[in-house]
Amino acid sequence: MNAIFLSDAHLKRSSDPGYGALVSFLDRLKGPAQENGPIGQAYAQQKDLSISITDLFLAGDVFDFWFSRGHRIYPEYKKIVERLAALRQAGIAIHVCEGNHDFFLKDYFAGHMGLQVYEDWAVIERDGKKFLIGHGDLVDRTNIHYLRLRRMMRSRPFFHLQRLLPLSILWGLARWSSSMSKGLMDGAEDRIYEKMRQFAAERFRDGFDAVILGHCHKVQMEETTVNGTRKVFVTLGDWLRHYSYLHYTGGEFILAKQE
Repeated sequence: MNAIFLSDAHLKRSSDPGYGALVSFLDRLKGPAQENGPIGQAYAQQKDLSISITDLFLAGDVFDFWFSRGHRIYPEYKKIVERLAALRQAGIAIHVCEGNHDFFLKDYFAGHMGLQVYEDWAVIERDGKKFLIGHGDLVDRTNIHYLRLRRMMRSRPFFHLQRLLPLSILWGLARWSSSMSKGLMDGAEDRIYEKMRQFAAERFRDGFDAVILGHCHKVQMEETTVNGTRKVFVTLGDWLRHYSYLHYTGGEFILAKQE
């Protein structure tokens, strides 16, 4: 596996700096089907900048809110969705973890685009390693108010209700829920990170070799050894301040930033 992991772009408007930076980064990614042909020729001009991968993991909150209906999506997200479709066509396996700002993703990303969507956790076994990947909003079990909001917003009654609402009202409600969720998380990065460290240590004892999370917006990678085996814990940062991502290649983890 040769993979890129990223999270927390919180995309809203295509004019935002982080949005443009993420579009530019996705344009650098090259899949197995791009080695030859016209797509490969386009990459030849930016050969030194391109990154060849087999898998792309989006670990939640890529969108600041998400609701779709059939093939209709929020118009501002068209550029990113087109990039993801092109990457899938290029042979890259795309894995999408739901976050606390973007959920109900399966209808569109699995149903229409054929991507792998994980509502809570992704457990991936490759290269003799066991990866646990997720947004990380479920780690802090003490934040009762957030967990209640999460259950309500993801409930089947709410899902069916949103199907009945006009899209203009639905997107307005999505913006409100996004702001509400963000307010419950403000000022808690360090506290959440410490809980994530404890969570990762427990998962290492359960046999996982790498725990990769978003949500806390910190760019951090820690390595440890458990029973003689190397373990890696990563929080991915964001595309609001850091423009950060994790590259897994040749069995090694590299935490980097888009220049």
